Amino acid sequence: MRLASDRPLRLMLVNWQDREHPQSGGAEVHLHEIFGRLASEGHEIRAVVGGWPGAEPTVTLDGIQVRRVGTRHTFPADVVRAVRRELAERPADLLIEDINKLPLCTPIWSQAPVVALVPHLFGTTAFTEASWPIAAAVWGGERLIPIVYRRTPFQAISPSTADDLVARGIPRANVTVIRPGIDHETFVPGRTGDRAPVPTVVYVGRLRRYKGLDTLIQAFAQATEALGRAKLLIAGRGDDRARLERVARELDLGEKVEFLGYVSEMEKVRLLQVAWLVAYPSPKEGWGILSLEAAACGTPVVASDSPGLRDSVAPDTSGVLVPHGDVASWAAALGRILTDSAVRSGLSAGAIEHAAGFGWARAAVETERHLRGVLVSRAVVGPDAS
Repeated sequence: MRLASDRPLRLMLVNWQDREHPQSGGAEVHLHEIFGRLASEGHEIRAVVGGWPGAEPTVTLDGIQVRRVGTRHTFPADVVRAVRRELAERPADLLIEDINKLPLCTPIWSQAPVVALVPHLFGTTAFTEASWPIAAAVWGGERLIPIVYRRTPFQAISPSTADDLVARGIPRANVTVIRPGIDHETFVPGRTGDRAPVPTVVYVGRLRRYKGLDTLIQAFAQATEALGRAKLLIAGRGDDRARLERVARELDLGEKVEFLGYVSEMEKVRLLQVAWLVAYPSPKEGWGILSLEAAACGTPVVASDSPGLRDSVAPDTSGVLVPHGDVASWAAALGRILTDSAVRSGLSAGAIEHAAGFGWARAAVETERHLRGVLVSRAVVGPDAS
């Protein structure tokens, strides 16, 4: 096996979705931002992902040769056949499995050595989002990780995810942390005067029960009771929208809360620029890219002091961390930032400085370095070491 530093890598990606999938999210953005950059540098990047009705079976995205197979229900079986066929036709140096739903147990069946890429693990939070059978399947699947992947190199996107893996039994030496980046050409501060004319809180993301948006709505109601005019803009789609709209009605918030539905990337940037603060009330994330995107726009973040989010927010510099689910503490944090212009101004300046340290180009370089290190280690100590 040639391991010269200038030899292009041949990589096979396995993920449940690509970034064009109707249900794609941050994990898919992360995958394409990093490996699209590696493809642009001349590395051969292929991917086998899940399909959906009407999807093109093969497509090139960001320089990545993507093959779509099966559906969300059949993908675990279809991916084995598809990857084996792909690797039989053209071997890969490494297979990278993006574990962001059920683990696919690739170390058992892949002909290529495996590196596991982990945005985050659900753990018991799966039971607050999914039906009991699905949540139990996710929870049970994650319990297999220390057994099936114990000798597999891992790339985690945050220290919190690394700690979670170690707590589950993965050796610390097997886990490399490579933080995500953001697009600094897109996420920039707005022009002077772009801020909304009234105190405005923005949330952008999926509307799922586990995201904790009911806490945000309740805290917003308390924080803005004495403010008069104020807005909470909730952008995104998901199956929890009807329940959240009911929560807002029961609090008699009226036009103070607006559900925007799906917004384009351009509209998301505009929302981050006009917001007085961005809220992220989730109990657990792999990272929290939105926190950094808001920071790059000069907008402070109030987020749960929870795994992943505490890695992407610089406390009292780019934003404020609040105990998850504590409505009173959330209301106090929102009220302090919305009513004190000096606090907002200080956090805005700190947010821009904090975000400047995170870029996708850096993440891609560190990923290539990690993958080459895995190949060197295998060559030195033998394939069974991984």
